[in-house]
Amino acid sequence: MRIIVVGAGKLGYSIAELLSKEQFDVVVIDKDESQLEAAKNTLDVLTIAANGASPITMDDPDVRDADILIAVTASDEVNMVACVLAKKHGIKHTIARIRDMKFMSEAKEYLKKNFDIDLMLNPELITANEINRILMTPAALDVEDFAHGKIRLFETKIQRKSSLAGIPLKDIQLPSGVLAGMIFRDHRMIIPHGDDCFQPHDNAYFIGIPEEIEKFSQKFVQRDARKLHRVLIIGAGRAGRALAQQLDEQGVHVKVIDRDRERCQLMAGMLTKGIAICGDGTDIDLLVEEDVAQADVVVCLTEDDKLNLMLALLARHLSGNKTKTVVRVSRNEYVELMEKVGVNIVLSTRLLSASEVLAFARRGGVVSVSLLEGAKAEAVEVIVQEGAPVAGKKLMEVKLPRECLVCAYVRNGEASIPNGHTILQPGDRIILFIQTQFSQQVIKYFKGKE
Repeated sequence: MRIIVVGAGKLGYSIAELLSKEQFDVVVIDKDESQLEAAKNTLDVLTIAANGASPITMDDPDVRDADILIAVTASDEVNMVACVLAKKHGIKHTIARIRDMKFMSEAKEYLKKNFDIDLMLNPELITANEINRILMTPAALDVEDFAHGKIRLFETKIQRKSSLAGIPLKDIQLPSGVLAGMIFRDHRMIIPHGDDCFQPHDNAYFIGIPEEIEKFSQKFVQRDARKLHRVLIIGAGRAGRALAQQLDEQGVHVKVIDRDRERCQLMAGMLTKGIAICGDGTDIDLLVEEDVAQADVVVCLTEDDKLNLMLALLARHLSGNKTKTVVRVSRNEYVELMEKVGVNIVLSTRLLSASEVLAFARRGGVVSVSLLEGAKAEAVEVIVQEGAPVAGKKLMEVKLPRECLVCAYVRNGEASIPNGHTILQPGDRIILFIQTQFSQQVIKYFKGKE
């Protein structure tokens, strides 16, 4: 499968990197040759220095008739034009990065229909939605919903005093609708078995029916987790504005700090209870004055990764390590580092967007992909196809690779946790945990014969 990526900026590079690792035939286009240098020197891709929104470029033999075009330049208009031209030149599917929130809220269906765009990406909105989901679930490091909300993934950090620590999984009485699906320990993915134990500082992933996951999170994990009342957001860019508005609508008291007066005025007009403050988020006096120590969560959403880290550590210091911190990063490699130095939740905007692109590129029954632990593992939703190797057989007889686990399935709108005797049927929606490097190998078990 040949995939064209128009725009070699940070997002374009991340998408090209992920797709090339999946053995797709990737072509990266950018009119700025200096932007192409990183992709040319470090990725197994073809690079073309040209205007991605030009009919001449689209007629290039390496471009026309490709399977997918992904337009992720900094200009919405260029991305839309690239998608229109792509369809005219035989490219079957198109994905466009659309940053304008008005386009996403008021003209999404119009753009899809009239500009031939199959998938629209708004990285800032994706990030805001993800942070909102996590914040509204106490003690969660990550929350994902699958199968139209029938299945929920819940990630948490095992605390030293946790009632789950040190006990073999076979002796832990989890609710009937909840499965301990995966452990990340010392950068290693572990598919747990009955004799395995959770250890302090493990990142533990549970999956199951949302109602049971909700009860489980309240009963077992971080009993001192407080209901969300006050959130301080530093950075009133697109992601900050979208998140603040979502929290405000849910009754959370929001304060937003940004240096840009115009952004603050825009933000203030969107909030009903919250306030926007024009000021420097690194000003300790301002943070003290605005009661940063009393905030339940401080969310750092500036454009500067290093500044976000400093702000998060400053908030932790001023609150005596009581305030939860959330940081948005552009560079994926910073995720692990920030978690090590004490930031509670670190999200990569690029990885969140790349997850959606990856699911679209794989297709063939794959509905969604969530990249976990800096893309070392994946939670994948896939529909079992007619003639798939797993169809009609007991799971214990299929001999799936050890690097994956079938966590849950939905049949006729009913969610269930499988066991070795479960027989999967065509049309079932399956949720899998997979070690990323084995994903292509594993997904073949759920696809029909081509």
